[in-house]
Amino acid sequence: MSTSNKNPSESSDDARDGNAENPESAADNEHILDGHFIDSGAESSEANASGANIALEDQLAAALQERDANHDRWIRTQAELENFRRRSSKELSEFRQYQSVPIIRDLLPAIDNLQRALSAAEQSQSLDELVTGIKMIVSQIEGVFTSHHAEPIETVNLPFDPNLHEAIQQMPSAEHPAMTIIQELEKGYTINGRVVRPSKVLVSSGPPSVDATG
Repeated sequence: MSTSNKNPSESSDDARDGNAENPESAADNEHILDGHFIDSGAESSEANASGANIALEDQLAAALQERDANHDRWIRTQAELENFRRRSSKELSEFRQYQSVPIIRDLLPAIDNLQRALSAAEQSQSLDELVTGIKMIVSQIEGVFTSHHAEPIETVNLPFDPNLHEAIQQMPSAEHPAMTIIQELEKGYTINGRVVRPSKVLVSSGPPSVDATG
């Protein structure tokens, strides 16, 4: 039985020849360097990390774009709100300045009739015509008040109500119980339940006292 002996140089050459003939084996050997194993998936992990970074950058860009859009909308909303406030303030100021215009316009015909009544009374020197003209004007003014929801406060023969009436004087009355309104001196009015002016009235203090000594 014969034994073939090869010297080390020949064995090394054979190994190199084998690696050349088998590239895959050579590639596998490259994973071992100085006793450390090199992970073949390192490149794949780096690619995944790079893709994740790109996705985060896209999300950040989208978030910044949405932020800018929201900021622009906020600025426009603030501008519109400020314009609304200015417009409302101007309208309120104009309303306060001219809120009396409707009632003045409605009272003008009554003033015209009063002037006509005075002129006719001066020409005819008739007191009856003056009284008739004044009554007509008073009725016309009351109609204006009614059209503006001003209602007269009822007074005579009703109990005195401090919320609606202002007592000018108390006086005895055999015909009226105490705290009953005897006479109206100035008519009061309300608008939608709110007192514009209380009625000025005379109030009964009850029946006159009888002198016991007679």
